[in-house]
Amino acid sequence: MHVAKPLRYGFLLLPQSSMADFAIATEILTRANQLAEKKLYEFLPLSLDGQPVRLSNGLRQPVDLPLGYAPKLDGLFILSDDIGAEVSVEELSRGILSNHLDSQLIVGLGCGSYWMARAGLLGGQRTTIHWREMARLSEEFPDIIVSANLYENQGNRMSCAGGAATLDFMLALVSTQHSHEFAARLSELFSLERLRPSHERQRIPLATRIGGSQPKLTEAVSLMEANIEEPLSTDDIAYYVGVSRRQLERLFKQYLNTVPSKYYLELRLNQARQLLQQTSKSIVQIGLACGFSSGPHFSSTYRNYFGITPREERAQRSQPIN
Repeated sequence: MHVAKPLRYGFLLLPQSSMADFAIATEILTRANQLAEKKLYEFLPLSLDGQPVRLSNGLRQPVDLPLGYAPKLDGLFILSDDIGAEVSVEELSRGILSNHLDSQLIVGLGCGSYWMARAGLLGGQRTTIHWREMARLSEEFPDIIVSANLYENQGNRMSCAGGAATLDFMLALVSTQHSHEFAARLSELFSLERLRPSHERQRIPLATRIGGSQPKLTEAVSLMEANIEEPLSTDDIAYYVGVSRRQLERLFKQYLNTVPSKYYLELRLNQARQLLQQTSKSIVQIGLACGFSSGPHFSSTYRNYFGITPREERAQRSQPIN
C-alpha cells in the first residue's frame, strides 16, 4: 500500500523574526500530526548561515541547518518582522536556487514578503505584509500589488501579515491540503470560534472595537479614512451619515472620548507619520496628501502633536538596505 510522505517545510528565520509567527505556524503542523495520528508534516528551522538567530523578543533561536544545506523541501516559509534587518539578499537567493525552491511553495510570514520581493520571487503578483510596512513595500516595488488582507494565495507564492493572522493562514493551508473538516477539528484545539478568510483586512475594525452597535459612528470614521487628502468638515460628515452635528459630537465623545475634528486630525497625522517613515516622498507632498494646505502648517501641527517636526521624523527613520 502506498503511504504518502509527509510534507517537509523549511522555516527560514531572518534576524528579528517573530517568535509568535514561528511558534504558531509550527504548532499548527505539530497538532495536525497529532490529530491525524500520523506524520503529515515535518519542519526544519533554518537560518542563512546555520547560526542561531536573534528574534524580535531578544531570544536566540537555534536552527538545524543553513538554508543552502537543507535537505529536499516541499516548501519554504520566510519569517521576518523587520525589513531594516541586515539580510544578505544574494545569500537568500543562492539558498533558494540551490534547493530548487524557486518552483516550490514559498510563503512570507509577517514581513517575509518584503524579502521575497527583494529576491525577485514575486514579480508583479498580489501580496500582503504587516500593515506598518505596506507603504514601504509599495514604494520599493511598484509592480507588486500590495494588499491589506490577512493573507494572500497566489499559487506557489503565498504571504501572511503575521501575528494572529498566522493562525488563520496555517489552518487554511491545512484545509487545502487535507480537508475543511480536518482543519475545523484542528481549529477547535485552539479554541477558535471561526476561521477568518483571506479577504478580511488587517487591523481591528472600529465596529469591532465598539461592539458594532453604532453604525453612524463607524460610517463617520470610514468617511474620514476615505477622505484624508481633502478633509471633510464636521458638518459635512454629519450630513452624509444622517445625523446632526451635535449628535455626531456626542457619539465621538461617548465612544471614542474625543471630538470629530481631533479624531480626524489624528488620522491624518498618523498617516503622514507612516508616509514619512516608509516612503521617500517629499515632506511637502506628504503634507498635501494628508490634507495640509501648506508646508509650515503641516510642520507646526505635526510638531505640536508628535513633539518633533516632519523633517526630524524623516531623519530618524532607518535607512533602507541597498
